[in-house]
Amino acid sequence: MANVLAIETSCDETAVAIVNNRQVRSSIIASQIPFHQQYGGVVPEVASRQHLETINQAIAQALEQAGLGWSKIDGIAATCAPGLVGALLVGLTAAKTLAIVHNKPFLGVHHLEGHIYATYLSEPTLDPPFLSLLVSGGHTSLIYVKDCGSYETLGETRDDAAGEAFDKVARLLNLGYPGGPVIDRLAQQGDPQAFALPEGKVSLPSGGFHRYDGSFSGLKTAVLRLVQQFDKDGGQVPVADLAASFQVTVAKALTKRAIACALDYGLNTIAVGGGVAANSGLRQHLQAAASEHKLRVLFPPLKFCTDNAAMIACAASDHLSRGHISPLTLGVESRLSLGQVMKLYQV
Repeated sequence: MANVLAIETSCDETAVAIVNNRQVRSSIIASQIPFHQQYGGVVPEVASRQHLETINQAIAQALEQAGLGWSKIDGIAATCAPGLVGALLVGLTAAKTLAIVHNKPFLGVHHLEGHIYATYLSEPTLDPPFLSLLVSGGHTSLIYVKDCGSYETLGETRDDAAGEAFDKVARLLNLGYPGGPVIDRLAQQGDPQAFALPEGKVSLPSGGFHRYDGSFSGLKTAVLRLVQQFDKDGGQVPVADLAASFQVTVAKALTKRAIACALDYGLNTIAVGGGVAANSGLRQHLQAAASEHKLRVLFPPLKFCTDNAAMIACAASDHLSRGHISPLTLGVESRLSLGQVMKLYQV
């Protein structure tokens, strides 16, 4: 079995991990949330500078935690797309340099493929085919996982991803950044039936859109109008009730699409990945609905829902075992579809 060291710097976490097949030997995550909170979101230039300051220490800690020297590392990987270009360059450049210095194979990894592999870290028997519900700050997609590097996107949001919707609603409610965790906490204290909010319709297979596409624009607008109405009337916004109503609406919308997609495609397993996979409302609704339809639903441990390098190393380990290696000329890309994953490798 190969030990793969991976670096993840696609956004605002500087992460380094070592994984052997699906076993995590070490996982270091340095969050930048305190640096970005004052701006209400991630500032790309700030993120890049923080990666530069943190990455060497994170690499050293990952090796120390795993109890391994460079002679025991069989491959070095880094996220190369999609993400913030400056942030990605920090991790990719570090990984290439280490690969050259230590004469190791280099692999560039697609960030979303990493989120798919996050579930593998806690489910060693999981194998394709299955449906991946990927819900993060930048992406909300339903992905038919056929094999390593073989993916078909069956649906996605037409505007903001689920995580972005949480952040924007949190901003409307003056809850700060990031929005997901604080809305989740407040929702436990509120009434999810207090406000009837629009879920959005499951789209029809026309106009170039997938049947399982969705939108959160109407939901965000509905929350905005409620807040404006309370302000106009001089009343206090019932933040907990509004947070609970918003969260249950998002959970229902995502669950409805995921269950319909899995049943239509005859897939009996739904693996959830991304930061919103940590949301308690989504976990409860999707597990309940899956149980009704005799489907298996899998969530990664909370520590592997948000961006981390262990999931990147796990994906890289699978590719390396199949002889997939990336050229040292590989660059970063801010956008890259999952359908283009194999262009990252020399097979």
